Amino acid sequence: MTAAEDAPVALGRPRTRRARGEAGARRPVYDAASLLEVAVAEFNARGYDATSMEDLSRAAGITKSSFYHHVSGKEDLLRAALQRALDGLFAVLEERHARTGRPVDRLRYIVRRQVEVLQAELPYVTLLLRVRGNTETERWALDRRRTFDAAIADLVREASAAGQVRGDVEPSVAAKLLSGTVNSIVEWYRPGRPGAEALPEDVVRSVFEGVLPRE
Repeated sequence: MTAAEDAPVALGRPRTRRARGEAGARRPVYDAASLLEVAVAEFNARGYDATSMEDLSRAAGITKSSFYHHVSGKEDLLRAALQRALDGLFAVLEERHARTGRPVDRLRYIVRRQVEVLQAELPYVTLLLRVRGNTETERWALDRRRTFDAAIADLVREASAAGQVRGDVEPSVAAKLLSGTVNSIVEWYRPGRPGAEALPEDVVRSVFEGVLPRE
């Protein structure tokens, strides 16, 4: 994969402003970043394949031509959304506590931070976890997900070799359990509900009680 292929789509951060319409009415004026937010909500609600540009323009309350003024098409928006989710996850692997220390401590840290990224970027991570490889962009995202998952599996194997996770749990199985537990959160987590702040630590405590060596 070339650097150009992996470069993020330059949409910036979401923001929405408002302008005066006819007869002093107030109407939304979008930029590419805020349209991305609208698009992700529609993709998650309808499914990417079932969402048309008409659906997106209707959800934004603007014309299709206005939508195309900011983005080249639906897949452009998908790429930007998936890039945002992947950037958040891969950034965790570069953080100091993910790179230094005992393998099991690094693993705990990464799982905790994965949950935090999921909470902060919930619509984008949800979309990432729902892609099925039907387009070039989706296949690219799935390949990046596999790379991320492989890094977690390697770390589980390191922890296993050091005797820091249970020897009777196959490392590949333990890695899948960790990823599956974190990824399943998108199906039930709702921001603002009681316990949201404690969720990262609650997940770490719950999953690692099942993989730490028995006393």
